[in-house]
Amino acid sequence: MRSKGQVRTYIYVDGFNLYYRCLKGSPYKWLDLKQLFSYLLKPNHQILRIKYFTAMVSSPPNDPQKAARQEIYLRALRTYIPEIEIYLGHFLSNPVHAL
Repeated sequence: MRSKGQVRTYIYVDGFNLYYRCLKGSPYKWLDLKQLFSYLLKPNHQILRIKYFTAMVSSPPNDPQKAARQEIYLRALRTYIPEIEIYLGHFLSNPVHAL
């Protein structure tokens, strides 16, 4: 039961954009999403769900542990944030050639 004035909140996260636009190359790769949003939102927000959308990465030859690190991060999110739901899609890349 929620108290008067409490805002039931669902959060949607584009995991690829979050990582490649904000976290890559920073010391914050192991970001606790619930803690981040709890800090950003007003105290009357009750986080009911965090819906995290991403795609599994592959490990290139120069970084053979890349996929394993992502899997460990996703497992940590599932373990420590009961409100999280992870949705896996497919990342498609098409080479572009200049004329």
